[in-house]
Amino acid sequence: MLVSAKEMLTKAKAGKYAVGQFNINNLEWTKAILLTAQELNSPVILGVSEGAGKYMTGYKTVVGMVNGMLEELKITVPVALHLDHGSYEGCMKCIEAGFSSIMFDGSHYPIEENIAKTKELVKITAEKGMSLEAEVGSIGGEEDGVVGAGEVADPNECKQIADLGVTMLAAGIGNIHGKYPANWKGLDFGVLAEIQKLTGEMPLVLHGGTGIPEEMIKTAISLGVSKINVNTECQLSFAAATRKYVEAGKDLEGKGFDPRKLLAPGFEAIKATVKEKMELFGSVGKA
Repeated sequence: MLVSAKEMLTKAKAGKYAVGQFNINNLEWTKAILLTAQELNSPVILGVSEGAGKYMTGYKTVVGMVNGMLEELKITVPVALHLDHGSYEGCMKCIEAGFSSIMFDGSHYPIEENIAKTKELVKITAEKGMSLEAEVGSIGGEEDGVVGAGEVADPNECKQIADLGVTMLAAGIGNIHGKYPANWKGLDFGVLAEIQKLTGEMPLVLHGGTGIPEEMIKTAISLGVSKINVNTECQLSFAAATRKYVEAGKDLEGKGFDPRKLLAPGFEAIKATVKEKMELFGSVGKA
């Protein structure tokens, strides 16, 4: 059964580890992440961007697939199904479809409007027992066609949003989506410490977990980051393993063209990537 991310993140914050949000794109992704979480006895958050939701034909399809897998694979670890960077409309659709968690990305609105819309969603999610993530200061890089430069959030604005009663807060600290450029300045831990001081018990979220050096990840966790989002890294490892299989001509041997065989190396690569991240984040054995 899907659960809200509240309890798993409250525990992570207190225990100084982080829960990974791994974005899903299809059946292979979902199955690989769920099986790895179960094997490692780790809580997990399945992230769905609006683009991926559309690709999978809609949020109801996603909910049906995930709920079916939880049952068929006998998954007992806590699993949250979370809308990533949701618009207000997207949030409403996911609430209706049966997601257990949503992110409202109001970072591009003036702060007053971000607050008004967030307040409304706080009320609805609380009634439904769902968790809600808010964002302050846009996260850089590209996500579904939206490009941001990796802004640093204003700690006071973070406090304003945190005080509305959201479950978790994504604050830009120089992190970006996708691959990091060679001239990247790194994470701003001064701002993170300031945000943590003002928001107290609130679990903080780090977007763009791909390519941030391990030491920086560990420092961020020590400063209150309890949820780390990973997407690009799973995509890269899936693509590399699939390329290797095809370049080795394996799809031309016997029934190697069968999608179950063709996609198997990529599936294993996602599992390996998720395992590596769960170990780094410290969530193994914490279910």
